[in-house]
Parts: sequence; structure tokens; C-alpha cells
Amino acid sequence: MRLFAAVIPPQAAVDELAAEVAQLRAALPERRGRLRWTDPATWHFTLAFLGEVDEALLPELGEGLARAAHRHPAHELRFAGGGRFGDRILWVGATGSLETLAGLARSTAGAVRQAGVRMDGARPFHPHLTLARVAGHVSLRPYAEELAGFRGRRWRVEHLELMRSHLAGGGSGARGGGERPRYETVAAWPLGTRRAS
Repeated sequence: MRLFAAVIPPQAAVDELAAEVAQLRAALPERRGRLRWTDPATWHFTLAFLGEVDEALLPELGEGLARAAHRHPAHELRFAGGGRFGDRILWVGATGSLETLAGLARSTAGAVRQAGVRMDGARPFHPHLTLARVAGHVSLRPYAEELAGFRGRRWRVEHLELMRSHLAGGGSGARGGGERPRYETVAAWPLGTRRAS
């Protein structure tokens, strides 16, 4: 199964950001098919991307992720600002307890490796939520500039979640048609809470 570990924002924060994105899209209409906007129902902050994982590793992985969640307290974030990775991905960032979030990401990656899951490369953690991907040639600069001043409401990060990704078309890396990936929660652990012994 294809897995990633994530922080999922609460619905009120998602709704607020979705309204901002709707205004952004109205202010800067793109040519049809140039940008693929992500579905608000899938919005998340990725802490670690695991890729394909053998189900036999899930018990040990779950134990490790529970310990990682225990090490870090619940904390506050808010969506803030925006940016782009070249002209490929448009994202919204975060402000708040970013050191705590980064620590959670490091602990999560450590738990994943300790469970025997190979992770590709060690990229520095950059908290962002992907809003759109480019499906043609379009400059993302005006979109990022419009998002620069956005500051959403505060919300609490209270859980670490292990998510399963169902790719569009059911294939590995399929991107055709209008289908989008679906995500489902495999397990979740509260932050800063001791596990029952």
C-alpha cells in the first residue's frame, strides 16, 4: 500500500483556505487545463512520504509512529503566505509552532526508517500544503504573490496520521482524466499522549 504520514487541518481552517483559493482563482483565471487544483478534501501537510509499504511492516511502523507522536505536544499552526516550487507547484505555507512541527517530522521519518521502510532521499522539511500543479506552461508567480499576505485562523495540530493514497485510475502514478487521488486514514495517534501499557 502507498502511504504517507501527515497532519490534517481541521475543517474550519480548510473552509477558510478554500474561500481564499476561490478568490484567487477568480482574480487570476487561468486557461482551461493549465493548472490542476487540489481537492480541499485531500489537503494536508506531509511529514514523511513512505511510498509502497509491505503490510507486514504496519505493526512495527504503528508502534514507532505512536512513540513519535508521544514525543511532541499538540501545537498551533495557521495557514500563512504562499509560494511555488519553480512553475510546477503552488503552495500555501504555515506559521506558528513550526519548530515543533519540524521536530514531529524528524521523529516521524526516524520511526519510518526504524520500521524498515526505505525513504527516498533526505530532503529538508518544508511545511507546505499543495494547492495546484501545473499541467501546461503557466507562471505561478502572480498566484504566489496574491497568497503572500494571506493569514488564516489558528488551529491545533493534535494528531499524527498515517494515510493511504489511492492514485487516480488505480495505477501507479496515473494522472489521466479528471480523476484525483483519494486518501484514507489508516491510523492516527494523539500528540503528547502516553500510550497505554
